[in-house]
Amino acid sequence: MVRLTLDLIAKSNNLKPRKEETTSRYLKKITHLNFSDKNIDTIGDLSPCKSLSVLYLYDNHISEITNLNYATNLTHLYLQNNCISCIENLRSLKKLEKLYLGSNYIAVIEGLEGLEGLRELHVESQRLPLGEKLLFDPRTLHSLGKSLSILNISNNNIDDIRDLEILENLNQLIAVDNQLLHVKDLEFLLNKLMKLWKMDLNGNPVCLKPKYRDRLILVSKSLEFLDGKEIKNIERQFLINWKASKDAKKISKKKNSKNEDASNSYISNFETIHHIVPVYYPQVGKPKLVFFPDIPRNLANGNSSSESSQEDKPKIAEDMGNPSLKECESLLTKK
Repeated sequence: MVRLTLDLIAKSNNLKPRKEETTSRYLKKITHLNFSDKNIDTIGDLSPCKSLSVLYLYDNHISEITNLNYATNLTHLYLQNNCISCIENLRSLKKLEKLYLGSNYIAVIEGLEGLEGLRELHVESQRLPLGEKLLFDPRTLHSLGKSLSILNISNNNIDDIRDLEILENLNQLIAVDNQLLHVKDLEFLLNKLMKLWKMDLNGNPVCLKPKYRDRLILVSKSLEFLDGKEIKNIERQFLINWKASKDAKKISKKKNSKNEDASNSYISNFETIHHIVPVYYPQVGKPKLVFFPDIPRNLANGNSSSESSQEDKPKIAEDMGNPSLKECESLLTKK
């Protein structure tokens, strides 16, 4: 295995100082270093490289992030496909904008507090134990809430991403090949991420849910690409019109149902209270209405008074022909 040292940097064929330059001065001027796929397992002291801004160390065997504390001008760090299990020793890199940590052994996204300039975080395809999923430290998410714009968390067995709601400036989310199941969780997240214009969830079970694409397009006005497919204005407008029509039908049906219930209740109460019975007299040939009032409740010694008895007699209305409900009600009012 190989340790990344200043001597190794100075002897690199790709990096040669001018004849009149000293090694020390040369190291101070270096802005880019590419030592990818060099069997490196350890990062040595790089403090003399004061101007270093881009460091490529992917496809190596690095197990720990060390000796980068003095690379305070670093903006891009590529450490994908190594053996790293913990994100650490990066808090002094205040200018870091892009961090690539895909294909390592990281189980928790942590240790990024204070990196207020970090715009991109790539942690896809971590080699996790069977059944485990990638987790997020709330402190790190809170720290990245205002800066992070691109997040790649693909292929990490993740089943819930609602915690990402705090990333208010996120505009691209790549989370393919995870275990996301519920459209409602995604609707909740999209209601929070008002600047998200690209989201890729291909390979998740939720993509097979009915109306999955339609529901997400309707809930997010900012989304322009979903699962690699552009959302065109005509598609969004069609869905908006369709939803408006559907909602209007629901409201109309609800109102009709309420009116019908109220009408049925009125008729039922009217008939129950007044006991209307139509009676037909053959000699007259026209129906009459007979009203049976409620039975008196104030009974004494088991017999009603003569006055009550007189009142309780059925009352027969005049010839009515075919009386309507309103006419019946009018009769009762006069009574």
